[in-house]
This record gives sequence, C-alpha cells and structure tokens, in this order.
Amino acid sequence: MVAVAVLGIGVLAANAQTSAPPACGGKVTGLGDPCGDNTGNSVDVVGTPSPTLNQENFQTVTDAVGKTKIGLNFTWTLVTGFLVMFMQAGFALVETGFCRRKNSAHVLMTNFMIYGIGIIGFFLVGYALMFGGVGHIANLGGTAPLNHEVAVGGWGIFGAKGFGMNGIYDVGVMSHFLFNLVFMDTTATIVTGAMAERWKFSAFVVYGFFVSMIIYPMFGNWAWGGGFLAQLGSKSSLGHGYVDFAGSGVVHAVGGMLALAGAAVIGPRIGKYNKDGTSNVLPAYNLPLAILGTFILAFGWFGFNPGSTLAATDLRISVVA
Repeated sequence: MVAVAVLGIGVLAANAQTSAPPACGGKVTGLGDPCGDNTGNSVDVVGTPSPTLNQENFQTVTDAVGKTKIGLNFTWTLVTGFLVMFMQAGFALVETGFCRRKNSAHVLMTNFMIYGIGIIGFFLVGYALMFGGVGHIANLGGTAPLNHEVAVGGWGIFGAKGFGMNGIYDVGVMSHFLFNLVFMDTTATIVTGAMAERWKFSAFVVYGFFVSMIIYPMFGNWAWGGGFLAQLGSKSSLGHGYVDFAGSGVVHAVGGMLALAGAAVIGPRIGKYNKDGTSNVLPAYNLPLAILGTFILAFGWFGFNPGSTLAATDLRISVVA
C-alpha cells in the first residue's frame, strides 16, 4: 500500500511539472481556460474563430453588444426594483412596531393590502397617465410605444396610452413598469404610517386606488413623463426644467404631503391628549420590529437611488449608491 501511494504521488508530481497550465494571458490549448482569458470572444458571437470582418459579421457583433448592454440594464433595473419592493416589509415592521398592540393587525393589513391595491390601480390607469406620452425609454431599448401625451398649448398634462397595459407590449416598457410600480407603492405606503390607528379600512381602500390611479401618476407625468414641469427647460429656457433624479419630489414629497393632509384632517390618535391639553405617552408595541424594519428600509434604498439610472452600464451608479 505504501508503494502504491508513493507511486501515485510521483505520477501526480510528474504530471504537474509537464502539463501545468500557462500563466494567465497565455493561449490555453487542450488544458481548459483556468483564467478565463479565452472565454467570451468573437466565437461566441459569430460562431467561427478569427472571422473575416465584413458587414454581416459587423452587424452581428454590434447586435450582440447592444443586446448585452440592454440586457445588463434590464437586469439592473429589475433587481433594484425587487429591492424597492422589499422595502414594503420594512414599512410594515416599522409602522407595526411603533403602534399600539391592539391596532397592530390593522396596521399590518394596510401595509399588506396597499401593495395589491396599488398594483391594480397603477396597472389599469396610473401607468398610462404617468408615462403614456414619455416616448422612447433610452436605457431600456424597445420601440417607444408610449407616444400619446395630452397637452394644452403644447404643455403636457397627462399620458393617454397604455391603459390596462394595452397596446404597449414591449420588453423595455415592462421593465420600466415594474420599477415605477414599486416607486408608486412606496409613495402610497408613506401615508399608512402617518394614518396608523386613525382610519377605517374602507377609507384606506378608497385612498389606495385614488393615489395609485390619479394623484401619484399625475404629478409623476409632470415631472418624469414629459409633462409641463419637465418642459420648463426646453419651452421656457429655465435650464433643465424640473429635475428629480430618484423621487425626492415625486415619491417622498407627494407621500409626505398626502400624509400631512390626512393627519391634519383626522387629528391625533385616540388617547393621545387629555381634555386639559396635556399629552399621554403611547408606548410602542415592539421596538425590535421597528429597528429591523428600519434596516430593511436602508437596505432597500440601495435599489431606490442607484436603480433610478435604469442602467448598469452607467458607471456613476457607484457614486449614487
């Protein structure tokens, strides 16, 4: 047995000395490609090694490069959209953690249902109003089916193409829809925190459809969909016009103003103030839940801001992140 082991070690050593792969950067023949230097080249595009460059090959190569670029942008946009969607869990935990125990189920249900209500409203009406006239989506390719903007005196007011996603079956549009859907749901969820323990579920449902179908899409069109705020630069020579990179106005300001209006109308939670004006402490139900939700929100923001480039090929995503 010892002799066999020694013989085996000797064979392995000899093989390592005579057939060791060359250093990275060298041509690998018959030994695989351990460094990856020869994996992913013209052969993968045109199918033959060292092809003669002609118009057909050039078109094939450029088409492959274009699809790779757009494919990377699709992947980036979808993955960051998934991160933003995960923020719904963060909102639910934060709001439930800071409310009172007796209302925790109601708060959780509003956070759960706003996602579904928002999807229905944005799918049927909201996306068309917001982006129905946006035209070509630069970083996502496609054929620009979103081409009808209702305007007054040349100033865009709302989109009018794509209700129920009809007539806009395009791969770029579908990626764009998902990313903007989760932005809309973030806006709508801001209000569920401000109104926690204050409103009836029926009123919440009406609000959910209203904000996803009308309020958010209308302002979103003015800022992002080619509406009049975005036109201030080109039509009124006001620099770049209204610029909102990742939703400071469209998402957070709109959600904040809706939350402020709702809280002002309904007033404080029952039991917060006494008749003499003094206030009572309303202890949080579960602080660990609230802290966990905060970290989930912070994690989701790595999708919210860098994802707004809609492009993994825009290297400034590292700066935005």
